Amino acid sequence: MSTTNDNPLYEELLKDYDTKLDHSGINGKRIAKRLVELSQIGFVQVGGVKRPGFSNEEKDAKVLVKKWMAEAGLTVSEDGAGNVTARLEGKNNHPAIASGSHVDSVPNGGNFDGPLGVLSALEVAESWKEEGYIPQKPYEVIIFSDEEGSRFNSGLTGSQAMTGAISEEEMAQLRDYNGDTLEQVLTHYGSTLGAFKAAGRDLAELELFVEVHIEQGKKLEIVNQPVGIVSGIAGPAWLAVEFAGEAGHAGNTPMIGRKDCLIAAAEFIQSIPQFPKTVSDTAVATVGKMDVFPNGANVIPEKVKLLVDIRDINEAPRDQLIDQLIEQAEKVAAKNDIHVTVKLNTRIQPVPIAKDLQKRLAISLNKFGISPTYIPSGAGHDAMNLGRFIPVAMLFVRSKDGISHNPKEWSSLNDCVMGIHVLKDFIQDAMKK
Repeated sequence: MSTTNDNPLYEELLKDYDTKLDHSGINGKRIAKRLVELSQIGFVQVGGVKRPGFSNEEKDAKVLVKKWMAEAGLTVSEDGAGNVTARLEGKNNHPAIASGSHVDSVPNGGNFDGPLGVLSALEVAESWKEEGYIPQKPYEVIIFSDEEGSRFNSGLTGSQAMTGAISEEEMAQLRDYNGDTLEQVLTHYGSTLGAFKAAGRDLAELELFVEVHIEQGKKLEIVNQPVGIVSGIAGPAWLAVEFAGEAGHAGNTPMIGRKDCLIAAAEFIQSIPQFPKTVSDTAVATVGKMDVFPNGANVIPEKVKLLVDIRDINEAPRDQLIDQLIEQAEKVAAKNDIHVTVKLNTRIQPVPIAKDLQKRLAISLNKFGISPTYIPSGAGHDAMNLGRFIPVAMLFVRSKDGISHNPKEWSSLNDCVMGIHVLKDFIQDAMKK
């Protein structure tokens, strides 16, 4: 593995960097180095990373960031769900302003989704250290565990634990890609199920949470702006659909009378695109994961498991779409004379961003000559879980070609640092309220 200074990612980040953005204690080279160091944990040859939630790789990434947090003068702790909180005391004993994101990734994910939000929040504290600034209120930088959901096919695990939004029943149902229970995964991670259950905190301790994230879309690129304002966060719902048929020899079993569950699954998947537009202009549904059993070239499949990711920024049409897809799965199964079971793994409420917070973000953007662009987030974020209990705000940083969850994921260092300046200004303003 190359050192940071001769790493191609580091060289690419600094290639067109405008050093005039290095002011007010914010340092672009520091951000670039840290992005690169994180990119080497769980590195995959295609250029991205693989850091599933509660994996050794996610843990190693947290250990590295915790070192940086301590060096910045923050008091660092980790709860039983693996959520890391680094705290800087303020002049007054008020509820804290908090910011952060996650460091886990999807398989072969990019280097910006999650880490940029964590490093942006930390860079605010770094800048205060350099300036000798003591905030009026306490400030917290938070790393949430298993945001992406690649571990359990049910994301936002850490923030659900922190907010108490995960039930005993949901915990009991969680199985990872190895078939391990949540308790088994936590034991391997170095925690316990009891500690996980105790991870809920008094959210009255937090006044506001603000998250920086890459856009994962093209709107900012189209309007040529580096940073935008999130107007609302879509609530994801994940349907686990299992079609069960009857295995048979591919050569000796007649076509008539087969109970081929892969045919049914394919019919169901092909029908999905017709449904979202019937409920909302912003609703979407996607099948990105499917497993076929026994997965033999000469065997008629007897079981197919798939996940349907369903989202909208409004709850009622999202839930209507869920019902439509459950009904469709049942119709397809009946037509093909096979059995289907459908389980709702995740259903999280969409979260609107308060108009007042959007206005305050717009003021911060204007200070840096950025025209405010308002963007609904189709992706789920940890801010969504916190937003059920406390005010939340979000900033998007421009994504090249809108690519995300892909090694080609890219946000220029100029845009990343500009986002940190906006974040810092917004937080410092919130400290005065």
